[in-house]
Amino acid sequence: MSVMAHSEHTIIIDRSVDDVFRYLADGTHNREWRSGVLEIERTSSADGEGATYRQVLAGPGGRRIAGDYRVTEYNPPSRLGFSVIAGPARPAGIFELTKTPDNSTRLRFALDLQPAGIMKLMTPIISRQMQREVAQLEVLKQVLER
Repeated sequence: MSVMAHSEHTIIIDRSVDDVFRYLADGTHNREWRSGVLEIERTSSADGEGATYRQVLAGPGGRRIAGDYRVTEYNPPSRLGFSVIAGPARPAGIFELTKTPDNSTRLRFALDLQPAGIMKLMTPIISRQMQREVAQLEVLKQVLER
């Protein structure tokens, strides 16, 4: 039986779903709200699904690790999915956005990872890191409500 690592976090942001989706869809904003992102740049001319980003992340002990990703689902303004395509851990993620009655945005961020090989031994550590990652929606909320 395989073990899947899963983490998710949901938050309400006092901005329109269009604003929040546009912000998230431009991956170059990642450094503004994700503490582990050291460098990010778009590496494809594609917009939406298929867009790719080169991302350098802060790894264990301050090492720099690759975290490049590709947009796998682009459905404005409700769903934005991605898969990490470089680096030691390669989770898939989804942002689900829902308009609330007061025109705020309910944002759910989920990460899933199917560890393989030796990475299976690190599943508890990876799960904790994924939980920290999705919890950074709290920072995103602060940035977008400024």
